[in-house]
Amino acid sequence: MTEKPPSYRSPKQLRIGSAVFFFISGFGYASWASRIPTIQYELHLNEAQLGAVLFAMPIGLILTLPITGRLLGIYSSKSVLLFGAIFLNIVLCFIGLAVNVWQLVITLLCLGSARNLLNISINAQAVGVQKLYKKSIMTTFHGIWSLAGFAGAAVGYLMVYYNVTPEYHFLFVSIALLLFSLYFFGDTLHEKPIPQTNKKLFSLPEKALLKFAFICFASMACENTMYDWSGIYFEKVVHVSKSTATAGFVFYMVAMTLGRLVGDKLINQYGIKTVLKFSGLFILIGLLLATLLPFLITSALGFVLVGLGVSCIVPMVFQIAGRSTTMSSGSALASISTIGYIGFLLVPPFVGFVAQAASLRLSFGIIALLGGLVVFLVRNLDDHTPAQV
Repeated sequence: MTEKPPSYRSPKQLRIGSAVFFFISGFGYASWASRIPTIQYELHLNEAQLGAVLFAMPIGLILTLPITGRLLGIYSSKSVLLFGAIFLNIVLCFIGLAVNVWQLVITLLCLGSARNLLNISINAQAVGVQKLYKKSIMTTFHGIWSLAGFAGAAVGYLMVYYNVTPEYHFLFVSIALLLFSLYFFGDTLHEKPIPQTNKKLFSLPEKALLKFAFICFASMACENTMYDWSGIYFEKVVHVSKSTATAGFVFYMVAMTLGRLVGDKLINQYGIKTVLKFSGLFILIGLLLATLLPFLITSALGFVLVGLGVSCIVPMVFQIAGRSTTMSSGSALASISTIGYIGFLLVPPFVGFVAQAASLRLSFGIIALLGGLVVFLVRNLDDHTPAQV
């Protein structure tokens, strides 16, 4: 039996409303990312300076995680969602107005905070909407985020091509996304938060969810490793030209997006445990294939497998977290995300250290073990884990 929607909106309307906010999040982030080279040029930043500046965003995100968890234990994710969307788009406007490094750093700290507020709350919304359906719908939401990323990057490319400055680019995007936010806000889900007995600002996931937090850690570590190092791996290990090196990242991103779009169908047919197990296997096999056979075809195939492997893990973990009866969905997601983002932030630098000390191939081989960790952690899950939450 599915639960009745707690408002006059139909499950379909609530599903569309949540999907729109996933699109807003993905499009807004890709809009910023598409103009990083322009902003680097305008502020005269070298690569080291740019890397230091960009680190402000994940710092803002991490610092806001416990606050977001606390807010979602007090207020409905619907309220936090709207605040996060408005905050994100206001900050995006100010990024375009930054004229020196410190202004950019401050706005990126705020952007990280806004992204966290929006992303945790939209996932809490998705978990709530998931409860209205017998079948899994969770990975499709994340697929929409990925498609929005492609769309935002495409618009960014056009803006660069026609010499539109980031100031006006971000202003146009912010106004459009704010209008979408206000229009579709009424189609989001209102749920009463579960009051938290734990008054600590930071809390680990409850014991039943701790295993899934480490699965999230492994997946997000692999995901950000691919973001940061896939192109470099193709250039320095596979030995292709700089223009061709971007193909490694493209292969990965396309596979991840496709995996998210078909993930719900696979979950509904085979169950969460099976899909999680094969996700870990794909990561393990894909990275080992690229490591042991560093040629163009084999490395491309390996990166495709990694993209398919990481595509559905986090949505499935969030789906399971929605079962918590002692924490609100938002608080559970925030606590799991805290563990996941530790992997997201710390593992890619580890790849660089190992690459400097030994080789990039060795570092990718070590990261492959995270896929094996997922398989190991999934091994003792309940065989009857349902596809729906």
